[in-house]
Amino acid sequence: MSTTTTRGVASPAPAKVSKDRSRRGLGASSTLNFWLFTGPFLIGLVIFVFVPIGWSVWLSFFEARFTVTPSEFVGFENYRQILTDTDFRNSLVTFTVFAAFIVPATWAMSLGLALLVNRLRFMRALFRSVFFLPTAVSYVAASLIWKMSLFNGVRFGLANTVLGWFGIDNIAWLAVPDPPWYWLVIVTVRLWLQSGFYMILFLAALQNIPRELYEAAAIDGAKPGWQTFRYITLPQLRATSTAVILLLLIAAYQAFDEFFNLLAKATWGQPPLVELYKMALGENQNYGVGSAGAVVLTLLICVVTLFQGKLMGFGRGEESK
Repeated sequence: MSTTTTRGVASPAPAKVSKDRSRRGLGASSTLNFWLFTGPFLIGLVIFVFVPIGWSVWLSFFEARFTVTPSEFVGFENYRQILTDTDFRNSLVTFTVFAAFIVPATWAMSLGLALLVNRLRFMRALFRSVFFLPTAVSYVAASLIWKMSLFNGVRFGLANTVLGWFGIDNIAWLAVPDPPWYWLVIVTVRLWLQSGFYMILFLAALQNIPRELYEAAAIDGAKPGWQTFRYITLPQLRATSTAVILLLLIAAYQAFDEFFNLLAKATWGQPPLVELYKMALGENQNYGVGSAGAVVLTLLICVVTLFQGKLMGFGRGEESK
């Protein structure tokens, strides 16, 4: 195919090779940019997550005291030892109690804060930042503040000072297991630390609910308040609520910082991670048993997560609900 110039000389038509080359160049550039952005993250994920998990699984089948490069294969002996350990089993009971308190409390508080912030007509960004700010605080720092200032066992602690105004004697919040006042300290510190993060998730979900649903409900005679919340708002938040509950359950299993700093020398009320810490990094430094416990705890988290997701219909399409 050719074209003719004004002088009658035929010249070839412009080819499309340059466009094809430019497209290939753009594709190669996009691929390069993708790996430049995700490569460091993937490398860090492999080095700091996948390799330690694989090493822990491998280590759990060996006798490993004071070394992470064992040579004596013991099979499932480490798993038998960790599953028959009384302290580890008791720590699983502690997790159950802790999760029973913290999961519904955090869900309700974060949802309540999101509803309040979403209804504000002014200074919404300020209150959203104020409630979210505690998530930037270190768990260690917050635990020490709760232990040494708010719930100090002496009369100078804030909680005991307030109780003293009503003639109530000082309470040893973290010194004795009976009555278990330490649960109030642990639950409140985590509630303060993580409610703001889940509030942001609920707030984003609330802002995605179409306003037409509320207008249609008003036309049908639904009263604003509990009726609209129960029949419109809450069903629309089902996916977000499921994700929040799953994250809260996983976080409860992984509780460590507040327990370790609030109950450092206590022999009661310790979660699984603290018991594994004592086994692997304590006086005996039994890395094999500690690794076996970590594998058991990981499998338990997976089972609970899958069961909870199945129970609440996580991942199902709208047509199957």
